[in-house]
Amino acid sequence: MSDDTWAGLADPFADGAYATVKGRVRTYVMHHQLLEHLPSTPATVLDVGGGAGHQSFPLAEAGYDVTLLDPSPAMLDKGRQRLERLPEEAQRRVTLVEADGEHADEAVDGQRFDAVLCHGVIGYQERPEPLVEQLCRCVADGGVVSIMAGNAHAMAVRPALERRWDDALASFDARSETGVLGVPTWAFTVDELSDLLRGGGVEPLDWYGVWLFVDWLDFGGVELDPDDTEQVAATAAVELEASRRDPYRQLSRVFHLVGRKGSS
Repeated sequence: MSDDTWAGLADPFADGAYATVKGRVRTYVMHHQLLEHLPSTPATVLDVGGGAGHQSFPLAEAGYDVTLLDPSPAMLDKGRQRLERLPEEAQRRVTLVEADGEHADEAVDGQRFDAVLCHGVIGYQERPEPLVEQLCRCVADGGVVSIMAGNAHAMAVRPALERRWDDALASFDARSETGVLGVPTWAFTVDELSDLLRGGGVEPLDWYGVWLFVDWLDFGGVELDPDDTEQVAATAAVELEASRRDPYRQLSRVFHLVGRKGSS
């Protein structure tokens, strides 16, 4: 048997989920949130658990030097396929490394990066401490750490929108669920992950929602057309605004936390 947990999920995740309006909104919103904090190009970016590069390849196109680290050979294969579609100049700025996030420092030979991303990965860890410690270790002084994780304060949203009322009632105090890909996931709070960042010398700067209305529509059974570029752009603009505002960001099922490492 293959040890690659994501072998059977690479296609539906990389080619399916990210091709939807919801997937495109996630990429757009987080890209714009990141640009508010990333240093100017050229700068180095480590994408821990970066999968097929949906979040970090646009940064390579923008002029950043990207190292994408992922433990799944299947996901890295998808990344290589997508990398071939980029301009040659952007391709030269991307390095792919097969390793898990809990050994990131060793995998990159102790290199320190201007930004370290970890999006949608911590949710697959029941204990986030080892992974967050590695993120903080790999970022350079003055560099940025960016984490996307499930929002423990919004666990009842998905089952409620799917009209699974008993599950929704039980979810108010839940911390784990089986995600849409059929894999167990865990949720955290902004305060919890902020405390872990501070323990690694990284001071939280801000946090955002990632998607809200498009998420509600999706779980409510409403289909949005990903080929309707005007609709996708309008949806993304609304989601970006909602991601920065209370109470909307608090209702997002996932959040984006950004911090900066101080001097040693």
